[in-house]
Amino acid sequence: MAALRTAEVAEQAGVNVETLRFYERKGILAEPPRRASGYREYPPETVERVRFIKRAQELGFSLKEVQDLLDLRQTARAKAGRVRKVAEAKLEEIDHKIRDLEAMKKSLTDLLCACDGQKTIASCPIIESLSGCPRCRDAD
Repeated sequence: MAALRTAEVAEQAGVNVETLRFYERKGILAEPPRRASGYREYPPETVERVRFIKRAQELGFSLKEVQDLLDLRQTARAKAGRVRKVAEAKLEEIDHKIRDLEAMKKSLTDLLCACDGQKTIASCPIIESLSGCPRCRDAD
């Protein structure tokens, strides 16, 4: 298969051209050689690599973690157990974020319940709480 230009890689991988350039700047995608005209020539396997990166990001992996996964994938003797450990750590991180979000949701729900929207701003429980009102903290 022939080398691909930037727009072709972007289209086939379902990203925009700036995403490819961003990945190159971050070092997760090698900058391809250029034609004499200055156009970049990506090898065909770049499309699959970009799809891998995007899918891993969709699952919450940082670019550093994606790079680690890509490195493992290139290591012939690497065991799947190493990949599993990375995925387990990511799952634990996501669970922690979910707990934090649930606590935030409960706090905001409680504040909304305390605010009927009829009081003045000066006595609004939401504003008081955000301002660090000691009485409000005691209610939490």
